[in-house]
Amino acid sequence: MSADAVLDEVRRNSFDGISADELAIAQIMAARIMVEAEPNYSQVTARLLLDRLRREALTYLAGLPDDADQEQMRERYAPYFRDYVARGVELGQLDPELASFDLDRLGAALLPERDMSFGFLGLQTLYDRYFLHHDGTRYELPQAFFMRVAMGLALREDDREARAVEFYRLLSSFDFMCSTPTLFNSGTTRPQLSSCFLTTVDDDLHGIFHSISNNAMLSKYAGGLGNDWTPVRGIGAHIRGTNGQSQGVVPFLKIANDTAVAVNQGGKRKGAVCAYLETWHIDVEEFLDLRKNTGDDRRRTHDMNTANWVPDEFMRRVEADGTWTLFSPDETPDLHDLYGTAFAERYRAYERAAERGEIKVYRQVRAVDLWRRMLTMLFETGHPWITFKDPCNLRSPQQHAGVVHSSNLCTEITLNTSRDEVAVCNLGSVNLARHVTADGIDHERLERTTRTAVRMLDNVIDINFYTIPEARRSNLRHRPIGLGLMGFSDALFAQRIPVSSQAAVEFADRSMEEISYHAISASADLAAERGRYESFEGSLWSQGVLPIDSLALLEQARDGHVDLDRTMTRDWGALRERVRAVGMRNSNVMAIAPTATIANICGVGQSIEPIYRNLYVKSNMSGDFTVVNPHLVADLKAAGLWDEDMLADLKFHDGSLDPISRIPGELKELYATAFEVEPRWLVEAAARRQKWIDQAQSLNLYVAAPSGRKLDELYRLAWRQGLKTTYYLRSTSATHVEKSTLRGTDGKLNAVPTTPVAPVVPTAAVDGAACSVDDPDCEACQ
Repeated sequence: MSADAVLDEVRRNSFDGISADELAIAQIMAARIMVEAEPNYSQVTARLLLDRLRREALTYLAGLPDDADQEQMRERYAPYFRDYVARGVELGQLDPELASFDLDRLGAALLPERDMSFGFLGLQTLYDRYFLHHDGTRYELPQAFFMRVAMGLALREDDREARAVEFYRLLSSFDFMCSTPTLFNSGTTRPQLSSCFLTTVDDDLHGIFHSISNNAMLSKYAGGLGNDWTPVRGIGAHIRGTNGQSQGVVPFLKIANDTAVAVNQGGKRKGAVCAYLETWHIDVEEFLDLRKNTGDDRRRTHDMNTANWVPDEFMRRVEADGTWTLFSPDETPDLHDLYGTAFAERYRAYERAAERGEIKVYRQVRAVDLWRRMLTMLFETGHPWITFKDPCNLRSPQQHAGVVHSSNLCTEITLNTSRDEVAVCNLGSVNLARHVTADGIDHERLERTTRTAVRMLDNVIDINFYTIPEARRSNLRHRPIGLGLMGFSDALFAQRIPVSSQAAVEFADRSMEEISYHAISASADLAAERGRYESFEGSLWSQGVLPIDSLALLEQARDGHVDLDRTMTRDWGALRERVRAVGMRNSNVMAIAPTATIANICGVGQSIEPIYRNLYVKSNMSGDFTVVNPHLVADLKAAGLWDEDMLADLKFHDGSLDPISRIPGELKELYATAFEVEPRWLVEAAARRQKWIDQAQSLNLYVAAPSGRKLDELYRLAWRQGLKTTYYLRSTSATHVEKSTLRGTDGKLNAVPTTPVAPVVPTAAVDGAACSVDDPDCEACQ
């Protein structure tokens, strides 16, 4: 890297009369266009942005120009922090309770050097969307941001300062990161910290519009929503009050869609909702068409995600090429609450009743034909996603307390919902990349991180600002949390493990076992300290049935048809007995979310995703960013292969190594991109993780050249291996971008463009109609 190169670029773009802020932007722009040739310029660009942020924040608080450098901040951060808290309280943005902390103690605990850990994408994301500001001026610096979040989560602790420092150190190290709503709102006057809300919609006008109103209130403070619409009667069903016929569920889904657009998460993100419908609902075929770009637009929901809630009985009919009967739920109401063998028996009884003429609204279809149509719509529009009802319920720790009727916006949450309870989940993710070395898992560090993270997530429940009573009631009664992970691909790179390998599957198994063991143990310890959750008695936990044990319940319901390795490496017997004796603080403890934005903040790969491309332009709400795989560049440098020709080859081949002959085969295998990975490896790794998880995981599936047979085999494999849910189906676009330089501009920096940017993004469908991995409008990924 060269400072002269950056300065030369700045000089070329400077002009007489340039302001200090314009000069700061020019420096940032000069450094960021060099990232494609040298990934370390991402850190350079971040430090230049940090200079601009420091000047902005310190000047705002002091009222006078202030230009402290990073070295000076070692002395300045502590007094700045006190002024920052005072100003935040004065502006009505920070909870006044924060001013009662020992601010000198907390200021002294700040680690200014951790400001230097950011890459450009991470710091720009925080600058644009997370840091507190007034009239567009940011006054929150990175370490103050992390301490503010930590203080907000420590408000109810006995030794608030000690816990705040503990939480701060974990967040600022990037070992663990809370979800976006927690980062947005912790320590503020409206601490809505929860990520996900699940609701069930009742079959009457009051219930329907009450649910839509709840959606609006929950969405206002950055909540992602999953709505179970199965109870709403279908087209042609009788309406007793008017002696008329129902128009079905679709018109109400249209209203819910438009509500999500109107209430855009407090102006910070688009409203994000996913509607779920069970496969036996009479309106399911219309439901499949909701995201199409053709047809009656009054029966389309272009802004709403949709998902199929698929019972095992349907999959058995598909496997047997049998018939499938569609019903209206007003005539078959108990199907909604049944699962497993009980559902299958009752469903068959309703089929016999229909044959006898005792049911008025029903229709029979060939199960395989409906399955193929589900897959076709998934391919064409990216929706509805495929999620499985029976594994979600049969393995739920909370079977005694209700039924899981849907998942959430991102398909990783599986909690009970009812008329009186809106399920809530509180999320955060372990950065797995920070817990491995070339020799494997750093067990001590992972245990320490997991235990502190569970405590932080449990605190969310008591501190949280609840916008509707049903959410408060549910969250305080069951206390679910969702600890997940990110940086999985980075962890594989560190260990030199290709994602398309049995070793990667084994690592997925062992790493998730480790997190599961420590998370369950931490929740049991919290139960001993604070008390078990209210609905603990009767749960699987109370019976000594842990998530790994609940796999047997699914296997039993499927007559032994779950083929998974059951190897264990921890002392699960002792933990079972402790949980049975002491209890659990949380009804659920694990769920793997997409982590798109928080992974950007930490500078690692998203969630459990394979690497998308080794070189591409990422588009999100903060603009366009050049993303280069630094692990690959380091290896190519070591092999003497990193030069301008290699960079040009990577651009030409869209970040793929396979066509570049001079790259060694072992590097091609290690750095294979998402569409070069056989998707069965992703399913098998996910199935190994699912054994240990009491909820689910956001699992994207990548298919380079989809066909009906490939999709059929892939999703049947996911079902057979016991997965609870799947998320987006990603496929490559029909056309490719123009091969031009990746240099470009950030929409937030307002610089003069150089060569036009051609972002490289995959589509969820060939026609590009659905969400892409880096679509800035896709709030499911943010």
